[in-house]
Amino acid sequence: MSNLAKLEFVALDITGKNYLSWVLDAENHLDANGLGETIKESNTASKQDKAKAMIFLRHHLHEGLKAEYLTVKDPLTLWKNLKERYDHQKTVILPKARYEWMHLRLQDFKTVSEFNSAMFRISSQLKLCGENITDQDMLEKTFSTFHASNILLQQQYREKGFTKYSELISCLLVAEQNNELLIKNHESRPTGSASFPEVNVAMHNNSGQFQGRGRGNGLGRGPGRGPGRGRGRGRGYYRGDHSKNISLHQKWKNNEEKTEKEKSGHNKEQENSCYRCGGKGHWSRTCRTSKHLVDLYQASLKNKEKNIETNFVCDDNFDISQLDVTHLDVSDFFTEDNKN
Repeated sequence: MSNLAKLEFVALDITGKNYLSWVLDAENHLDANGLGETIKESNTASKQDKAKAMIFLRHHLHEGLKAEYLTVKDPLTLWKNLKERYDHQKTVILPKARYEWMHLRLQDFKTVSEFNSAMFRISSQLKLCGENITDQDMLEKTFSTFHASNILLQQQYREKGFTKYSELISCLLVAEQNNELLIKNHESRPTGSASFPEVNVAMHNNSGQFQGRGRGNGLGRGPGRGPGRGRGRGRGYYRGDHSKNISLHQKWKNNEEKTEKEKSGHNKEQENSCYRCGGKGHWSRTCRTSKHLVDLYQASLKNKEKNIETNFVCDDNFDISQLDVTHLDVSDFFTEDNKN
């Protein structure tokens, strides 16, 4: 059955991998609740305090450990049994922590904050195992692991005479942020180049006036001397004619209309052709073409109707010899004068 009440800290695992941190948390909470004497030798705590301490310790144990120590009722006895069982964790963690401390180098980390986290984690493990790590040890570890290209910088930090590791890390963090800002400003544009001027233009409105903001010659609203509107530092008149803009806009509009006509296939001039003379640009009722030209046009229309192509189609069993076909020779195409 799971714990009904909320845990004050992580319960002791049955493998004992978190024993060192569990012991520290348990001692602090017992002292805070006035029950710290219950786990010490030759204590004179009351039965009520021992019962409270026992409930608290069992509440922060793994379910398997609760079953194994079910018959233990004294908090001091439980404390000693757990220490005998899991105190060997110090001998397991200590060699690994010493190895990590030996190979800890500032130059192996991308940022100072990552190095700082590793420094506190390793030093905490060493302190739990009984090793004494002072600020001087941490300062020397940091100074001695600078990158080889930062020898001069390392000497400058040593000359400042830091006595606390936290002061050195604060200084390194500030320097790191300033270096990143410096690199970003350097990479924003090539060295020696000027920044692009800010130009905001909005045109054109219904009134046909130019409105803009910039440093060029033109209409300006502000310190400029030009007799117009808008922001600018130019002097003189804005000579861009609005009529030119309108004509250009009209030209684009005409081109678009022409393209639409070509796509649709409709020609207005063909639709307005005169039915009397065939001319374009006027109606038949207003036609003033001469009569003999009108007659020629009408006769040409009739001839076009007569000249219709005819294709002869016959059945496969039809005998072509039944047709009355006149045979023509070459001599039939010459006149008598040509023969003589």
